[in-house]
Amino acid sequence: MALAADAPVVVGVDDSTQSLTAARLAAKEAAAHHRPLRIVHAFNWLADPSSPLEGELRDPAERLLNRAARAATEAEPNVRLSCALIEGPALTTLLRESGSAALLVMGDGGLAGQTAVPIEALSVQIAARAGCSVLVVREQSPPAGPVLVGIDCGAGTPTALTFAFDAAAWRPAELVVLRVWEADDPSEEPDPSVAEELAEAVAPWQERCPEVRVTQRVRAGDSKQILLDESREAGVVVVSMRGEQPSRSMLGALSQTLLYHSPAPVVIVRTPHELYVQA
Repeated sequence: MALAADAPVVVGVDDSTQSLTAARLAAKEAAAHHRPLRIVHAFNWLADPSSPLEGELRDPAERLLNRAARAATEAEPNVRLSCALIEGPALTTLLRESGSAALLVMGDGGLAGQTAVPIEALSVQIAARAGCSVLVVREQSPPAGPVLVGIDCGAGTPTALTFAFDAAAWRPAELVVLRVWEADDPSEEPDPSVAEELAEAVAPWQERCPEVRVTQRVRAGDSKQILLDESREAGVVVVSMRGEQPSRSMLGALSQTLLYHSPAPVVIVRTPHELYVQA
């Protein structure tokens, strides 16, 4: 199903400073693609006599929405903006919003600073189950580095390259396309056919976007560690949701590693067969 022309960039916000960073980046994404920006906060309260009055909870929620809206308009004054205060759990709310979004942006909730990451963490659940690509923002702003995309020349490669070339074009930034060759012997040089396959995969996108400066790299070793190391110099990292194993029910090993440990913002892109799962 084709994406609607007016599908918004949606950003989920809470009372953290990370949400302001997410709102700014979401505004830039929306402006670059001439899409509206929708700022969403899930407002969950219990309607019983012992709970605080609704206004006592709603007023702070509206203030944080206003703060996020100001941050977004400061980043992109002309972005088309709307805000929504939605009653319900954050997971359910954001999954529903993702079903009609062009992109969902959110903070990682401190994910990158944890040594043991619970699978029920909100950003993990959203990245695994959303109905659109998900951009997960970090606490610290990234350096003005290249767009890094890791590909395996499998089913998710076209979607990852489309997003990565587009991201590099509007920033503008160099695009680094990385292919890792996993050999039994780490000292073994990659087979020349691996670089040839990479060049063949990249060529159609380079022809469509000749203004994007592209560096192609083939490295031998463990794909998770190599991509994580490369991500330390990147402005944003793009990776397919499940790599070459689309039958998995959750995130693939590579996307999990980057989501948990990369210091750069991470985009988990989805192919059309990776369906939205409602909470």
